[in-house]
Parts: sequence; C-alpha cells; structure tokens
Amino acid sequence: EIERLISIDELDTGSGVNQIGTLQWAGDTRWSSHFRSVSSLLRLYDPTCTVLSKIVDLYIATIDSQLQELNIRFNEHVVELIILSSALNPKDGYRSFDCDKINLVEKFYPLDFTDQEKILFKCQLQHYQFDVINHPDMQNLCTIAGLCRKLVETGKSEIYYLIDRFLRLVLALPVCTATTERAFSVMKIIKTRLRSKMEDNFLTNCLVVYIEQAIAKKISVDKIIDDFYDMK
Repeated sequence: EIERLISIDELDTGSGVNQIGTLQWAGDTRWSSHFRSVSSLLRLYDPTCTVLSKIVDLYIATIDSQLQELNIRFNEHVVELIILSSALNPKDGYRSFDCDKINLVEKFYPLDFTDQEKILFKCQLQHYQFDVINHPDMQNLCTIAGLCRKLVETGKSEIYYLIDRFLRLVLALPVCTATTERAFSVMKIIKTRLRSKMEDNFLTNCLVVYIEQAIAKKISVDKIIDDFYDMK
C-alpha cells in the first residue's frame, strides 16, 4: 500500500520515512494518544479494511468448525440428558420445573426404576409439584444438592423416595465429567506462556503424563533412555 501511494505521489520519500507501521493504541489518560490512533487509522485505512475482511472470513470458518464440534459433543441425546438433569433445579423458585421433561427418566435410567416405580414416579411428581415447590421450608434453594439435603431434613425424601433417588442419580453426573475437568485444569499448568506454541500431539502427551502421574512414576527412566538408544 505504501509502495502504491508513493507511485502516485501521495507520500513523500526519504530516509526513515514511510516505514512499516501499525495502528496506534489509544491510551486511557493521554488525549494525544487518541489523535495518534485516529491518524494511524486514516493512514492505514485501506490495509486495515483488507485485514479485517480476511479476519471475518477466518472468523466465520472458525465459528462453523466450533459449531460442528459442539454438535458432535452435545448431540440430541446429551442435550436431553442436560434438560432432564436441570428440570428439578430449585433455582429461581423452581422456574425450570417441568413434569414432561422429568418423565425422560424412563429413557435414561431404565435399569434404576422398575416398571411399577416408573408409574409411581409420575404420581409422586404431581404431588411434589404442589407440595414441595410451594412449601415454605423448600424456598430460596439454588442447587440440586441443596434441594436433596432439604428433602432429607424435612423428611420428604421418604415421602418422595423415587424423586430423591432420581436427584441422587443426577448428582452423580458430574463425576462422569471429572476426567475432562481435570484435563482443562492441567492444561493451564502445562501450556504456559513459554509453551504457547506447543502443538496438539505434544500437548496431549504431556497432559496424559501429568494426569496419570501414578502410572508415570512407575516408568523407568533408564528404560526410556534405552528405547531412545534403540531408535538411533
């Protein structure tokens, strides 16, 4: 762009003139920095538009890729399970409570309830809807764990024992994602600022070694050296 402007005599040439520049960041305290920011944008307006156009195309492609990954990880089956697990959430005055959604228990927990209990479960839900939700001692709860504890304290866990069982099954769901959560936590330790350009394969290997420390400690360093020696 600079070369084009020089060719049409829009810019002067000389020693130290028209070097490669960037957009000026506007400071919070100095008004002169705002002037320099606007001036640099005017000077690099066309290149800035070109770069932004390329960035929008890249952004759209990235969003499409992420949406595809989300659809794979959170398919229809998983989304239904999430809806089911949140249907009994007491937050905001049991706003998410929905008997129809909770009845999905037949689909996801068929082995935890007998056929007779599945029928009784629906009956308990109807009574639960009018009893527990409106009970003064069951208000101002915000988590399923808190709801489960309050049911035990009030003795309603024995009355609605099937719902209590279902709540305990829902509370066990986070255990299933513990490994994933640990991986994200470890990633902050492994991928530091100095390792910001670490490639996926190397990062994965480092994560495995760190997460499975108990196994890694059993690996002989001498054995690793011998393996590398054999690989020449």
